[in-house]
Amino acid sequence: MPKTDLTPERLREFLHYDPDTGAFTALRKRQGIRTPIGTDPMSRWPNGRGYISLLGHRYGAHQLAYLYVRGYIPEEIDHIDGEPSNNRIDNLRDVTHLDNLRNCKTPKNNTSGHMGVRWRKDRGCWQSFISDCGRFISLGHFQVFEDACAARKAAERLHGFHPNHGRTAP
Repeated sequence: MPKTDLTPERLREFLHYDPDTGAFTALRKRQGIRTPIGTDPMSRWPNGRGYISLLGHRYGAHQLAYLYVRGYIPEEIDHIDGEPSNNRIDNLRDVTHLDNLRNCKTPKNNTSGHMGVRWRKDRGCWQSFISDCGRFISLGHFQVFEDACAARKAAERLHGFHPNHGRTAP
């Protein structure tokens, strides 16, 4: 059975999904399936997202949650809070790739602590910038760090970034 042929009805023959907790439990005893499933560290991709093997295929737990409740698997699913193990249905949304990029954590290699703000040693000031649709947009140079951060946040609102964008990773 190809991945695309999995229906919500067929999924419900094997698994139960709790939309309030995001947890899956197996309905049939099979070798290799534990109850609950999709939460074991061994069933995680390197990005932290849980997966479930079903009918010879690996599915992201977030994909199966969406299929179970909404009836289809979208091209791209965003975890609104940025936590890849939180598969509660109210934390998942069908988005474009661009919208998903507009809801990212601040990278670990960020030195200023605020996404889109960097220290310009050559100018002796903070620069605020944003990338949108592949374009680098300078928002200005600032003597005060907080002013650079405020300019970046204003640009995020203007360009349709999610309010969670730029949160710090735990």
